[in-house]
Amino acid sequence: MKIDIFNHFMPKAYLDRLATLIPGHVVLTAFPRLKTLWDVDARLALVDEFDGLQQVLSLANPPLELIAGADTTPELARIANDSLAELCGKHPDSFPAFIASLPMNNIEAALTEIDRAVNDLGARGVQLFTNVAGKPLSAPEFRPIFRLITEHDLPIWVHPMRGPNFADYASEQVSEAEIWFSFGWPYETTACMTRLIYSGLFDELPDVKIITHHMGGMIPYFAGRIGLGFRQIFFVTPEKNPAAEDAGLQHRPIDYYKMLYADTALNGDVAATRCGHAFFGTSSCLFATDAPFDAEHGRALIRNTIKAIEALPITAGRREMIFAGNARELLKLPPQAAARASA
Repeated sequence: MKIDIFNHFMPKAYLDRLATLIPGHVVLTAFPRLKTLWDVDARLALVDEFDGLQQVLSLANPPLELIAGADTTPELARIANDSLAELCGKHPDSFPAFIASLPMNNIEAALTEIDRAVNDLGARGVQLFTNVAGKPLSAPEFRPIFRLITEHDLPIWVHPMRGPNFADYASEQVSEAEIWFSFGWPYETTACMTRLIYSGLFDELPDVKIITHHMGGMIPYFAGRIGLGFRQIFFVTPEKNPAAEDAGLQHRPIDYYKMLYADTALNGDVAATRCGHAFFGTSSCLFATDAPFDAEHGRALIRNTIKAIEALPITAGRREMIFAGNARELLKLPPQAAARASA
């Protein structure tokens, strides 16, 4: 059995509503070309191509707060979450759960939507983005979101968000060669996690569960730099990190990064998957593909990610934890989530 915990879907009802709010946006001109992104039958056919595959659905970007103002985003969240919940109800063997979207530019409405989505619709957590219209997730105004999800004992999926307007150099206005996407997104994830750690989130909420997209971004590959501060090089000792001390962290910086969960959405790269797994460990890795965002409408991402996990030098039992066991436990999926595997 394989439970894909981070893939993307855009319900037709939601897509139709966007057409009235952001006509001409790339979402409306490009996304319809990926039929498996919005067509239920096409997505079901895609899932059926892979034996024992299930998908936990999440809404495709952009974040709601980049689409509309605080008076409209609560409506968008309800449309998206109601639609995804309906899909899961109709096709539980393919879609055992979904994660809720939130109107992050309206905190009161976001808190209300968390309770509604979890208690009434059965959402297994929420999706946040690395920044909220340019504001860091570590800002105090967003802390109630983390508290409430932690009270529900459910995870938070964090997806990177950065556009071409993030220039590569200060003298320029836009990013070139799609650097904003290829390298900007992994940086966004890394910066977001670091800001959350240094804000004291994990000391305040030790039970918070955060799933980082793309295997933690840059974290596993620069693990040797995590505990090495610039001031530390010149003024302190190997055991003392001035930035961590200034933030009042109770543990070493590296220990907090190890508290994160990471998904395997690395486009099927074997070496990167092995590196990420070596850093986070089997118990913190979860199978995810990023489908359907590839030129084969999701097939390549699913196929290659499965191969990358199968190439890990671990036992079959440990591999099953990554493919499904960890997700089943973290998301508290009911026994029927295993239906496809035994059918």
